[in-house]
Amino acid sequence: MGTACALRLLQAGYAVTLLEKSLPGAESSAAAAGILGAQSEVSSAGPFLELCVASRALFRDFAAELRDLSRVDISYEDSGVLEVALDPAEGRLAAGRAEWMLDRGLNVEILDRDEARKLEPALSESIVGANFYADDHQVDPIRLAQALAGAVAHLGGVFLSGERVVSLLTEGERAVGVRTQNGDHLAEVVVVAGGAWSAQIAGLPPLRTQVKPMAGQIIQVETRPPVCQRVIYGYKGYIVPRADGRVLMGSTLEDRGFDKAVTTEGLQRVTGMALEMAPGLAKSRFVQAWSGLRPATADGQPVLGAGPLDGLFFATGHYRNGILMTPITAQIIADLAQGRAPALDIAPFAPQPLVDAES
Repeated sequence: MGTACALRLLQAGYAVTLLEKSLPGAESSAAAAGILGAQSEVSSAGPFLELCVASRALFRDFAAELRDLSRVDISYEDSGVLEVALDPAEGRLAAGRAEWMLDRGLNVEILDRDEARKLEPALSESIVGANFYADDHQVDPIRLAQALAGAVAHLGGVFLSGERVVSLLTEGERAVGVRTQNGDHLAEVVVVAGGAWSAQIAGLPPLRTQVKPMAGQIIQVETRPPVCQRVIYGYKGYIVPRADGRVLMGSTLEDRGFDKAVTTEGLQRVTGMALEMAPGLAKSRFVQAWSGLRPATADGQPVLGAGPLDGLFFATGHYRNGILMTPITAQIIADLAQGRAPALDIAPFAPQPLVDAES
């Protein structure tokens, strides 16, 4: 989020400095699977869906732009996502999801068992059916982080790594910069894009919702030849095949603070989920496992938009959809910084607490 916002602000004519406690994209971005799941990840129609769909529509051109600026290919793949139902109860949930998506005009194919397995033979014979979301694609998050950092550097952005932001600096009703453990940095515009660590900055105004870490464990295996071609998404997890034979299996949802440990219980849960959907992965070669910290909010909505102080903006709390919402978030922040109204309704994501109309 930080590097994407920096890119758009640089293109708008701002001089931009990014303060990073480690490396850009080294935390939740690097730990993500990279599913652009505007349909597979979103549970109902509404402003959040519209935000996700709008961002997904930007990604093909966004990938080309980043490649031109950074010479890094983010491995944008448009193979689609199969949302698999393993039993009749999940089948009913999938049917309900397809209904509201079709009402919204989204692209959904409803497949029975044989149709789903014809499209993806790796699927278990015990599935009852699937929804196919042809417009949900994928990218490689690590390459995305590398491309964004390269693009920002190419345009003159300044990176200060190892700078832990301690507090916000204000003058009256305006944000004027931040304080780190190494000193003060003054700025006309301050964008809080600290992921799960965003709420640890002292001096921030009260937020609409809590932002906290939610751990997720992922296993990477390797298969040759590939076992599957498309992202397989279930009600317990997902399988993400890469073109080079890597396969990501994830992910747990664990509320355990800033603990990024990989646990035997988590590995068992992820592996069991994946083999239930695609048994052929049992013979894949284990490569590595990791855990990341998603920036989760109490109300399930991102914290996105202008804060109550002039010059203060938020781009955090994207939870499971940070990779997907990268281009739209950057565009919205750049619009707001320049005094322009975003094209989408972002009122539900406002950083400040909503005021009761009767109070």
